[in-house]
Amino acid sequence: MGIERWLYRVSMRLRSLFHGTTLDRELDEELQYHVERLVEANRARGLSPHAARREALLAIGGVEQRKEECRDTRRVRFIDDLLQDSRYAARALWRSRSFTIAAILTLTLGIGATVAMFTVVHGVLLRPLPFPEPDRLFLASLSPRGPFMRQPAMSDRSYLAFRAGEHPFEHLAAFSTYNGNLTGSDDPVVITVGSVTTEFFYALGVAPLVGRAFLDGDGQEGREPVVVLSERLWRARFGSDEAIVGKTAVLDGVSHSVVGIMPPGFDFPRKAQAWTPKVIRIDGGNSLMFPVLGRLKPDVSVAEARAQFAAQVRRLPDQPDGDTTGWQVGLLPLEELVVGDIRRPLEIFAGAVCLVLMIACANVANLLLARSSGRRREIAVRAALGASRLRLVRQLLTESTLLSLAGGAVGILLARWAVPALLALAPAGRIPRLESIRIDGWILAFTVVVSATAGLVFGLVPALRLTRRQFAGTLLPGGRTVGTGQERIRTALVVSEIALALVLVTGAGLLAKSFLRLRAVDPGFRTDNVVSLSVDLPGSVYASAQKLQAFHQDMLTRLSGLPNVAVASVVNWRPLGTQYMNGDFNVEGRAAAPDFNVDKVSVGPGYFPAMGIRILQGRDFNAGDTASSTGVAIISRTVARTMSATEDAVGKRVTLQSNPNPNDWLTVVGVVDDVKPYGPSQPFHAAIYQPYLQVRRPFFLSHMSYVVRTRSDPARAIPAIRTVLRTVDRDQPPASIALMDDVLNAATAEPGFHARLLGVFAALALMLAVVGTYGVLAYSVSQRTHEIGLRMALGARASTVLWMVIRRTLILSAAGVAIGTLGAWLATRLLTTFLFETTPTDPGTFTAVALTIFIAALAAGFIPARRATQVDPLVALRHE
Repeated sequence: MGIERWLYRVSMRLRSLFHGTTLDRELDEELQYHVERLVEANRARGLSPHAARREALLAIGGVEQRKEECRDTRRVRFIDDLLQDSRYAARALWRSRSFTIAAILTLTLGIGATVAMFTVVHGVLLRPLPFPEPDRLFLASLSPRGPFMRQPAMSDRSYLAFRAGEHPFEHLAAFSTYNGNLTGSDDPVVITVGSVTTEFFYALGVAPLVGRAFLDGDGQEGREPVVVLSERLWRARFGSDEAIVGKTAVLDGVSHSVVGIMPPGFDFPRKAQAWTPKVIRIDGGNSLMFPVLGRLKPDVSVAEARAQFAAQVRRLPDQPDGDTTGWQVGLLPLEELVVGDIRRPLEIFAGAVCLVLMIACANVANLLLARSSGRRREIAVRAALGASRLRLVRQLLTESTLLSLAGGAVGILLARWAVPALLALAPAGRIPRLESIRIDGWILAFTVVVSATAGLVFGLVPALRLTRRQFAGTLLPGGRTVGTGQERIRTALVVSEIALALVLVTGAGLLAKSFLRLRAVDPGFRTDNVVSLSVDLPGSVYASAQKLQAFHQDMLTRLSGLPNVAVASVVNWRPLGTQYMNGDFNVEGRAAAPDFNVDKVSVGPGYFPAMGIRILQGRDFNAGDTASSTGVAIISRTVARTMSATEDAVGKRVTLQSNPNPNDWLTVVGVVDDVKPYGPSQPFHAAIYQPYLQVRRPFFLSHMSYVVRTRSDPARAIPAIRTVLRTVDRDQPPASIALMDDVLNAATAEPGFHARLLGVFAALALMLAVVGTYGVLAYSVSQRTHEIGLRMALGARASTVLWMVIRRTLILSAAGVAIGTLGAWLATRLLTTFLFETTPTDPGTFTAVALTIFIAALAAGFIPARRATQVDPLVALRHE
């Protein structure tokens, strides 16, 4: 019965909401029926018709009153009132179209920017990962932090020990990525390949679309090489042929049997296009680090898993010695690897865009306060007719909310354009999960909530101020009220706008100064007129150092013979590349090795002229530095100073081996400048260079970059360079080919992106603050027209009137700058990690921004000030 009554009440309320007119007619008929029955009863008692109807109405208690009581019992009166208020608000806003358009445009900028930024934040940080139960996926980390280890990882020894013991994971997998050469179908191409242990797909909970995942034993010696393809690669290179399963694909020169095709959209990790099984073996001379992924067992909580991992860490081979400072130890959500270090910039930009929204709200609040002076009589009449203050405030808040919702609706359209523009500003590959960044139901719901909240926030103070006035004088002809309190609120809003804008402009100024200093850094090499071509030669085809060296010699001979080429050379670890080798070295005659590591670089003759690296002493490598000649090396300035502060380093000997044989010693034949191989923001690195023809280990020769310096436009040489590679070996695709100018620009692209994006928000905030300042001063001048006319009639000069307005502008600006400077001094500390050779409290930037704000505010106040000097005293006094 309880459920039936509840369903009945719900049905009645829905009927009242959507069929109110029909119910009102039925209610009127029912009440009239009761009145007529009472009239007949009263007539039967002997009363006259008039008296009988009067007694019946008294007994009912008033027909209209009863109707209102019945409507209230429907529990939908609030909705009726809201619809009524909305219709009234829409008519009021339509009558003030200039005000409405200005307010909606202001809100569109604030809400549109906020929605665009939230769309990116939601797609990257808040949207769940596209795996079943992503909250159960964790990374097991036991790794030192450093320039070469920025992601959670474990060493091969620790991983094997952890996997063999009791752990909280249902499935546990290690993975990494590498560039592989896919041949045998169309032109050769370099693809990203995931090297994963056999439990990888089971841990993620993703099954192949076609075929199977890896099985235990896949990848072991003696077993047929297998590969799993992504759906994207399957469609692009194999024509969506399901019969490919069981056939072969040639990867790095080795035929792999295709065992499965993954579902659409699956490309973890790092946009992988294929996956091969990883077999982890201990190498006594080296230790490899890689991420380790696990899915928690169903009956294990996150807290229990972390406690169990912390206990087991103490038994692993690579445990830190007590102090874990500088280590990443623990279980981290998988999204930490996916998101990377983009979280902090997005959070800062989200905070910046919130300041823009606050400035927009303050602007619209000022518009409402200005508009309220013309609505005093309307509000007074409604109050005189019996409207309560609560009812009036609700009506005014409905208007402000309707304004904000309209701004939000247009803001969504702005966001649809702004999101692609924002992503286009970002460096390629910098923002992860691009496929998740889209405007959907969650974004629309966020927009509605933000719009409604903004409408209540900026509409509340004007509504309270307007409805608290004494209306007696307002109803009289020519009635006036002096709004000193309202003027103070408007002034406070403008000061807050200037202060918030100053915070954003200061942050943008610091990032811009940092970026300009970064671009002015000399990295120790020149990138102008240089083309870089990188190749990854597979060990299955080029298994020995001799074969690799022959390939590189052939390439260099052909590249040097191209027209417009000044010099061509080769290097294994190219500056601003993705791979480096760093280690210790020894100096002949010293018992202990130096206390710093060097970059171990293999190069060809002409490398230093090709890259514009200065040779300070000695000579460059030449064609005589071969495997059959004496081992030689060229060292950088820092290494030379370490060998001898006073003597010439040329002729001395060094070795790159910890326990060198007689043939491992290298004679120094030259000294060159230090360079910044990891980017302009990183320090100079010491390096020891070897001629590639004297390198005996294939590992140092398989990944090589050819650097070609041209005499004129380097872009024109790219087709010929590609042709040379196809001529030498048509099955080897370029891993990358680019102008070194573009590579250098890419190295500074992220700081530039930060500066540009915050600069856009700062410019938007400054524009809104200037408009708000202008609006307050223009309104103040219009309100003081009578006073100004009286002053000028009594002999005041135009310069005096001009100074009166300018002085107000200076006071507002000074207050805003003072408060904003304090806010910026606190807020810019959040930018410390983003700044290069710039402090977050840089005096020059703070001074320049303060002057900019002052000048902008003065420009905003000049037009109202000029208008004030043109007031005609007779017209002003006659109007009053």
